[in-house]
Amino acid sequence: MIKQYKLRFYNFKLVILLTAISLFGVQLVASASPDLRNKQLLGVVMGLVILVILSLMDYSWILNFQWIMYGFNLLMLIGVRLFGSEAGGASRWLDIGGFRFQPTELSKIIIILFFAKFFMDHEDDINTFRVLAESALLLAVPLALIYAQPDMKNTITVTIIFCILLYVAGLSYKIIGGAILIAVPLLIIFLSIVVQPDQTLIKDYQRQRIMSFLYPENEEYQDDIEQQNNSKTAIASGELVGKKLSGEDQVSSVNAGNFVAENQTDFIFAVAGEEYGFIGCTTLVILLLLISVECIRMSLRAKDLAGKIVCCGVGSIVAIQSFLNICVATGLAPNTGTPLPFVSYGLTSLVSLFIGMGLVMNVGLQSSAYNKELKKKEIDKKEEYL
Repeated sequence: MIKQYKLRFYNFKLVILLTAISLFGVQLVASASPDLRNKQLLGVVMGLVILVILSLMDYSWILNFQWIMYGFNLLMLIGVRLFGSEAGGASRWLDIGGFRFQPTELSKIIIILFFAKFFMDHEDDINTFRVLAESALLLAVPLALIYAQPDMKNTITVTIIFCILLYVAGLSYKIIGGAILIAVPLLIIFLSIVVQPDQTLIKDYQRQRIMSFLYPENEEYQDDIEQQNNSKTAIASGELVGKKLSGEDQVSSVNAGNFVAENQTDFIFAVAGEEYGFIGCTTLVILLLLISVECIRMSLRAKDLAGKIVCCGVGSIVAIQSFLNICVATGLAPNTGTPLPFVSYGLTSLVSLFIGMGLVMNVGLQSSAYNKELKKKEIDKKEEYL
């Protein structure tokens, strides 16, 4: 379960990147809501401890429990459906012993681990109809439970991650091309339906967000885009170095004036823009990019397909959620309420991402170079014995 590894194979660069962006996140959360600072700091410490422990555990051993993880995931999501706490018209949280967590965040990591093992076991016949249909069915169950919360953004996120996992597993370009030819017309049909006032495909508030993005000039949707407009104002007001670094008076602050709701989670990028300006925003984007790239680099060193899928899957979560969060904060996408990885307040999201990163670290530890060294030592021992 826990192996002894060479220290020189440990990816300290990734640990430094994760620590840096997490501490930056603590500072931003403290600026947005001072009373949440200690909780966020506790989450970072907890996450780093979990990361170190999981980085030393053989991910191949963990993947042997794929069906137990899958069942546990379904139980969590069913628990949300039956006993979930409601907020903002959605039931996405579970309260256990005074502790509230969002199972969907952990569900994303579990789905990646499950399909990493599943696709490795079916590596030779990944392009067959049987395997594709089976994998789609296995995804459909947790996906339906996530959608029923309702949680459209995570439903879309998990679907995109699944498509990336399929690609990494070796899906044929012919199948990918065929899927795109089918998906594009379906997307057009979907949009043409949801813009109708009497549509029933999605919830009314979800339609409002889409309509406010498509028709921002329409007075009917001004309330829906107010948060994004205030977010853009906050980011622009930070200019180059931000109000905090320049020592500017905070009376006119969009953040301090509470003009942006959920600025500790969904709009944390607006806080970064106002407090630390262009330099702070650029630093965040670079750190997130480097973390995603490092995950891909670890995937290239993986000893097997499962390790490659784990690294690419976790890296995809960071990349996709970062892209969505920043696009929402800058008005380039409809308001989806997606947290910024390692930065936004939310212990479930933070710890879940650290769990994923711990497994990525272990994949890097068991790289091809490390395995070659182990084999060489075994051969040398056999020769000495003979």
